[in-house]
Amino acid sequence: RWAVQEMERRYMLLSDRGVRNIDAYNRKVMKGKKAATPGDDAAEEKGLAYIILVIDELADLMMVSSRDVEEAITRLAQMARAAGIHLIIATQRPSVDVLTGIIKANFPARISFQVSSRVDSRTILDGIGAENLLGEGDMLFLPPGVGRLSRIHGAFISEEEVKRVTDFLRNQMKPDYDATIMEEVAKDDASEQDDLEMDEKYDQAVEVVIQTGMASISMLQRKLRVGYNRAARMIEMMERQGIVGPSDGVKPREVYGRRED
Repeated sequence: RWAVQEMERRYMLLSDRGVRNIDAYNRKVMKGKKAATPGDDAAEEKGLAYIILVIDELADLMMVSSRDVEEAITRLAQMARAAGIHLIIATQRPSVDVLTGIIKANFPARISFQVSSRVDSRTILDGIGAENLLGEGDMLFLPPGVGRLSRIHGAFISEEEVKRVTDFLRNQMKPDYDATIMEEVAKDDASEQDDLEMDEKYDQAVEVVIQTGMASISMLQRKLRVGYNRAARMIEMMERQGIVGPSDGVKPREVYGRRED
């Protein structure tokens, strides 16, 4: 949720500056800072940092709420690059209910280590071969825009080497943790109920779901012209109120309708 919200915030900043991507935005900010006099707002403005989102085990997320996770990852994969947000996802369970067709279509660069079957190889790379790898860092790499696999080898890095590298990096500069990220997430969760009670479009969203028989975040975004987070909160509230059923893997949610008081 935070990543999608941050992407939308960055797109608003890009739009305000009249630029198409993060590089052009940062150049304009730097140019404005050089031309600004002390005390001007432009002198205090900061550029946007690049963000790399790493999902260590996609299967775990998909088990919790596959449909919502799939929609969020798809939006980020399709749009976040221009805003300086990049994605790396990994899984030890390369099944079609984890690596769905929509997710795969938006990740052109793929790597596969040794897998147990041809089916798993096809799921990851759209072709066989990974089942014959030797393990111990042996891998197949599918570069973006290239239809041919490359066989490469990953170097073994011991825990001691990892510690030496991370210690070196820590000595160069102290990490700058943004504690507000987790605070915003916790605040959103705590105020979610109140937000929905005050959301003037919630009743309209319920009517749309009942009339169409579909409980989809993307559908609510299109019909009501609202953002991802707002649509997701509406769907979750409908689930708590018994209007729609829980997320069940790749299957669509069941729509029950309102209960008569």
